[in-house]
Amino acid sequence: MIDMLKGYPVITEIPVAWGEMDALNHVNNVVYFRYMETARIDYFNKVQLMEDMKLTGVGPVLGETTCRYKLPVTFPDTLYVGSRVSEIKDDRFTMTYEIYSKKLNAITTVGSAKVVMFNFKNKKPDNLSQHLRDTIINIEGDALKVVERV
Repeated sequence: MIDMLKGYPVITEIPVAWGEMDALNHVNNVVYFRYMETARIDYFNKVQLMEDMKLTGVGPVLGETTCRYKLPVTFPDTLYVGSRVSEIKDDRFTMTYEIYSKKLNAITTVGSAKVVMFNFKNKKPDNLSQHLRDTIINIEGDALKVVERV
């Protein structure tokens, strides 16, 4: 498992619940977005994004999310969701995910999310704080694409 999720600084373990399966006897497609949400919050905790939001009043909103299903997952299983930031801009960043099934010993799902930083007081997009930006860059290292404003 560790080798398949190499390069992901945050790995979230999620047990598959019986109730997440649908009438076709596999995990319902919408549940994967919940799995990625759980992993995203774990990543936010690692970079202390919510603490940063308390100081700056600027926090994350989801702008877009995608999911590609490669293999169906069934109960019982344990999933490991790797999450990372693959691209960072002044006011947003892109996260990527891979979901590994312990039972199948394979990556079953890949996804992404575009997260926009939003100033909740004046209701407008805003920049990442320098502290948050530096923390993400430090965690991701050379794998991160940093897009500078021209």
